[in-house]
Amino acid sequence: MQNSSRPKVLLVDDEKLLRTGTKRLLESEGYFVDTAGNGSEGIKLGSSSEYDIALIDLKMPDVDGIHVLNEILKIHPQTICIIATGYASYETAIEATKAGAFSYIPKPFTPEEILLKLKEAYYKRQLLLETEKLRREREERLLEVAFEKTRLNTIINSITDGLLVVNKDGQAVLYNPSALKYLQLDKIKIEEYIIDKLHAEIAGLINKILSAQKFEHKSYSTQIDLNRNGQIFVEATSSPVPHPDGSLAGVVVVIKDITELKKLEILKSRFVSMVSHELKAPIAAVYGYLRLLSDETVNLGGEQKKNYILRSQLRLDSLLKMVNDLLDISRIEMKKVSREIREIQILSVIKSAAELFQNELKGKNISLSINSNDGIPAIYADYDEITRVLTNLLSNAIKYNKAGGTVAIHAGSTESYLTVEISDTGIGMKPAEKERLFREFFRAKNEKTKNINGTGLGLSIIKRIVDFYSGKIEVESEWGKGTCFKISFPLRSGMHKTENEEQIILSDDNSFRINNNK
Repeated sequence: MQNSSRPKVLLVDDEKLLRTGTKRLLESEGYFVDTAGNGSEGIKLGSSSEYDIALIDLKMPDVDGIHVLNEILKIHPQTICIIATGYASYETAIEATKAGAFSYIPKPFTPEEILLKLKEAYYKRQLLLETEKLRREREERLLEVAFEKTRLNTIINSITDGLLVVNKDGQAVLYNPSALKYLQLDKIKIEEYIIDKLHAEIAGLINKILSAQKFEHKSYSTQIDLNRNGQIFVEATSSPVPHPDGSLAGVVVVIKDITELKKLEILKSRFVSMVSHELKAPIAAVYGYLRLLSDETVNLGGEQKKNYILRSQLRLDSLLKMVNDLLDISRIEMKKVSREIREIQILSVIKSAAELFQNELKGKNISLSINSNDGIPAIYADYDEITRVLTNLLSNAIKYNKAGGTVAIHAGSTESYLTVEISDTGIGMKPAEKERLFREFFRAKNEKTKNINGTGLGLSIIKRIVDFYSGKIEVESEWGKGTCFKISFPLRSGMHKTENEEQIILSDDNSFRINNNK
């Protein structure tokens, strides 16, 4: 029997390990938790019983988290919903907020992060219930005027947005605690002249209405960087408050925190700027070569013309690859990627990927070894996507390696994950480079990488692919000594093991030697 004093949580996630671990954590903190292994089951539970909080995975095999959220809120609109997502993009945040989500949390999350989110959500739930309770009391019991002010203050104080009301003389008549935070004031005295203490842009919004020649039902809004450092963005909206006779009584100002959305908007703008910059360079180069080739006043030899054409082709090849990578990122973000999910033996993919780079390995005299533990289970995924992940990492291990170096691939598994490690003896990365590794267009720029071509999008794409399968990608690197990437894909429960322990070594003649370590 559920204890009514315990917050009731519905956890909807198709990843069993995460679902079980989160349930155990929340129950140890005093929550009552029901779980659903897919979206359909989550809709059934969330519709038949009202929960205080619903924590919903965005990506599930049957229906997505937004659909689950919509169905639950249709029946229980006061359930506080949190969306969990492997990649918190600008579009995901907007979509979840528009659908009615209280917040979203990136996966994987720490115990501290999820407990803090649930604490905030339960506080919001209590405020909603208190507001609803007060509304019903007013309708049913018609409380005396003496209690109206208390009830109004309760409702006003429950609003997370800042609220300030001033009369036509510019004196404060009503405010809530959030207003103090966003107005950056320690206190507000009722009936004190407040306008000269406000942020200049907020004061300007109020004065626009107070100084109008005639009363108009017109609101004014502006977005403000409160600290002038991009840390706190708010949107302030001022609206007139009329008397019953239609004359102006005062102004109400609502201040909404838009920091997260503004930061995402800035990131999107920077991304567009980076794309424009990266496209501009190869286009300008090709245009310059074509002008030289078409200029009859310039005397070019046959070998020089051939060189310009070859350079143009290389630039266009790079440009085409960049455009294709950008399209891939866009498809992944918009969830328009077509996938054929089937059983995949990871060693077969590794061998196929290694065969593609035999010429590159031979050209730099790099030795490649492939090792695996005994009985590696299969995974279920799209073959092309897993191939892309492995070929990209193997290509980097060769490209950023030194002549005569080594590349080692190790495949193994734990109870919950299949893991592949790709390590090299290459140039490695500096700590600052490692932190920015998975950002779009990021390429380490130093004396050892200046002659290495690339778009800076490959690792960003494989990060998204790994995230789609609820996997993990980790990297260890030391400048001048090499890099090791480790990718982990979650296993289905009860998976039978099919691949034997093997060791594969690329010999001097570039043929593969396979040894069973039995």
